[in-house]
Amino acid sequence: MKNTYWALILGGSSGLGLATAMKLASHGYHIIIMHRDRRAVMDEIEKDFDEIRSYGNELIAMNVDVLNADKRAGIISDMQQQLPEGHQIKVMIHSVAKGTLKPMYSENRPTLVDTDFRITFDAMALSLYDWTKALAMAGLFADDSRIISFTSEGNTKALPNYSAVSVAKVALEALTRSIALEFAPMGIKANCIQAGITMTKSLSMIPGYERIKENALERNPQKRLTMPEDVANAVYLLTMDEAKWITGTVIKVDGGESLM
Repeated sequence: MKNTYWALILGGSSGLGLATAMKLASHGYHIIIMHRDRRAVMDEIEKDFDEIRSYGNELIAMNVDVLNADKRAGIISDMQQQLPEGHQIKVMIHSVAKGTLKPMYSENRPTLVDTDFRITFDAMALSLYDWTKALAMAGLFADDSRIISFTSEGNTKALPNYSAVSVAKVALEALTRSIALEFAPMGIKANCIQAGITMTKSLSMIPGYERIKENALERNPQKRLTMPEDVANAVYLLTMDEAKWITGTVIKVDGGESLM
């Protein structure tokens, strides 16, 4: 692989995004990570970033709000200035996890309102299109580029407190299909990975997540949870030349968890 290729990770300081950054760096990609984290946790995050740098490739880390439309043009301009001449983005990973976890109905807890759905949709679905379009218009994508985002089993199954995220995941998949179709003339291939239940910071924020974990272990024929590295491995496979005919689809990476 040419060393002029970069992978842009939207949400890459933890979980699936970080694991994917590690995997792609180990296979020669330069990495751009955009994340939004507090100063108090940056020491730990920098240790992970140093591990990415240890592979010998470049890392650009930007602690910015990728959801702020007013700042997007400035962020892209900064990115263009930092990329060496002739370098392009071959892979964009959408790993933005910002959603509202509330019930639709409860006698004693706050329930979802319209704004909760809109915030979750904008962050976990619409931002995929926003960034795809912005990078395309800036001429930053390589001739053969891959866009990969992460969905979940909530795309078809109802889970308590998960409805706002579920709506966003369904929209994310619809946007992926449309991106695969309409950006095909630019050489862009777009796919979603449906991961099994994975122990990440995002999972731990879901009310009742311990029961979700137990249920996943009962259903999974491999008798373990999906690991971030499992998902990162699948992402890498989708970036290979041999995967260039795969586009516009949802690929399950769950060890068979969804079979039962």
